[in-house]
Amino acid sequence: MTKPELYDVVELLYPMEGENLPAGAEGTIVLEFNEHAFEVEFMNEAGETLALCTLTRNQFLVVWQAATGEAVPLAEQVAQLVALLPQEARTEVMDFARFLSVRQAQHMVA
Repeated sequence: MTKPELYDVVELLYPMEGENLPAGAEGTIVLEFNEHAFEVEFMNEAGETLALCTLTRNQFLVVWQAATGEAVPLAEQVAQLVALLPQEARTEVMDFARFLSVRQAQHMVA
């Protein structure tokens, strides 16, 4: 799983209604408390801070890495999300991915 680091851009998995932030809102890690808790700043287009929130690792995905200056590939974003799910849900995701793979192979043959 992609390890969050200082200045990485993250995307909220769940809305933070108290901060008026929807799921999918993007913010920047500005402080790392430990490997499970991070201070994330959310800004508007003008660069004004909308919210400064302490988030746990299960509340966001890393979508851009400061160290590389590149977006996290979609497959890695999916892997981050799956890793946060309970084992039973992970199994369901794998079963669905297999189903899609078989369906895709059938369309390629037809």
